[in-house]
Amino acid sequence: MSDVTITLPAFAKINLTLRVLGKRADGYHDLDTIFQTISLQDTIEISPLDQPHIILSCNDRSLSVGEDNLVIRAARTLQDGRASSKGARIHLEKRIPVQAGLGGGSSDAAVTLIGLARLWDLSLAREDLVTIASQLGADVPLFLSGGTARGTGSGDKLELLADWSEKFLLIVKPNANVNTSDAYKALDERSLTTHNSKTILSTSVAKRIFDRVDFASLTNDFEVVAFDLAPEIRRAKGALLKAGANAALLAGSGSAVFGLFDSEDAQRRAIQAIELETGWRVFPCRTVGRSEYQAAIPLC
Repeated sequence: MSDVTITLPAFAKINLTLRVLGKRADGYHDLDTIFQTISLQDTIEISPLDQPHIILSCNDRSLSVGEDNLVIRAARTLQDGRASSKGARIHLEKRIPVQAGLGGGSSDAAVTLIGLARLWDLSLAREDLVTIASQLGADVPLFLSGGTARGTGSGDKLELLADWSEKFLLIVKPNANVNTSDAYKALDERSLTTHNSKTILSTSVAKRIFDRVDFASLTNDFEVVAFDLAPEIRRAKGALLKAGANAALLAGSGSAVFGLFDSEDAQRRAIQAIELETGWRVFPCRTVGRSEYQAAIPLC
């Protein structure tokens, strides 16, 4: 067992497109989405313990560090049956806002798997890690590869795509929060009660070929319900567009919104121009391609 502390970044993600295709018999929804990793990141520090305990600490005291934390769950899943005699001390330095649709918890879990596999000298193939990651959450496998990827099924079936060209972003996290289950429920109800024969869910079939992502193709089926559940999110999107973003979109199921810019200069001008309401937080960042991602978080 290594006695060296392992420090790894845990990058956030946005969804360049997010289409909800319909509800399955098992209660989950089929999605068709394009993920993109971005430079906004948490930091995971992992060091060994000489006892088989998992101890988690975090700079954000609002987050649980108990068994319900996805980092602990990831460690337990890897420990059970593979490293039952080994332990670790994990510190999570949280920067990605929670309940924002940016995948922070999933990224933390995936990076914990990678870091512990290295710390504990486990010989795990990528396929093994993907299987474990899929058990933890639908978008956890994304963070084993990074870059631009298409997700289908519940989002866990990944097709790695050619990386999108580098873009600069501003992420705005308003005060509002949208519970993911509430967003799905509202989307289902809106679809069922619409008088249009082409309902939201049945017409949300994504394009079969994602060989070109541009500003015009950005879409998120959750926007229509997120804006109704929390109008503050609509105002955040409007603030980004008013500040000069080429496009702006809800992140995941919310509540953060991101704006896209062609250059760092345009991003800086927008930071100066954006009109923020009290309590809103803004995070400047950029897209992170797969080669950069994997260099920062190697699997072995």
